[in-house]
Amino acid sequence: MNDRRTIDLALIGIGTGNPDHLTRAAEAAMRAADLILLPRKGAARSDLIDLRRAICANVLADTRRVVEFDLPSRDAEGDYLDAVDRWHDAIAAIWAREIATHLPEGGRLALLVWGDPSLYDSTIRIARRLKAGIRLSVIPGITSLQALTAAHAMPLNALAAPVLVTTGRRLRGDGWPPGVDTLAVMLDGHCAFADLPPRGVHIWWGAYLGMPQQAIDAGPLADVAARIVTTRAALRADHGWIMDTYLLRRGEDAR
Repeated sequence: MNDRRTIDLALIGIGTGNPDHLTRAAEAAMRAADLILLPRKGAARSDLIDLRRAICANVLADTRRVVEFDLPSRDAEGDYLDAVDRWHDAIAAIWAREIATHLPEGGRLALLVWGDPSLYDSTIRIARRLKAGIRLSVIPGITSLQALTAAHAMPLNALAAPVLVTTGRRLRGDGWPPGVDTLAVMLDGHCAFADLPPRGVHIWWGAYLGMPQQAIDAGPLADVAARIVTTRAALRADHGWIMDTYLLRRGEDAR
């Protein structure tokens, strides 16, 4: 029996925007929840909340347990990590408020997370900021890297070779990390690949992976970098937002 004061918090990976990415475990966790919280990220990103709403409508017989909240904005000024830390505090405070309002006696709460909660997502970190009485579980989902390699029909790694997952911020600031020939790059809002020495490098890029507006491109970096930058800018202007990722590989196994 669940303790009256305990919140069982399920972080549910929902894939990259395709309702078919939802696993049976994810569907079961959604149906078991007493409350599902959906974040609104502003009018420019209304597609994201609309997809979450559609997933809930498809899975749940009763959507009255679904509550939406406005996600606060992250401060773009000052130190990046400090700004992210304050942002996470603000989000955790909103979750705590919604829990106190809708589950004052405890119960089962669910949050729907793009891709998988464990890969370049901070939902787990935010959940750990909540006070005692939270029992956390994670339901894995299809990641953007899986969707990217599937879209290009390619393996993530070269034969018997490692892969480094990094961010556009790190790639732009530090350059290509030593000792590895394959990079999976997340969260790159400034096309760091375009500033790399392109010789011998191949790129596989994808945006809105798994969604109806999915766009992909690939080729030698020297040939396609400028085209990807132009395509990305046009897509962002059309939709008001963009989520994309890419794989870089250099050397003999670049293709």
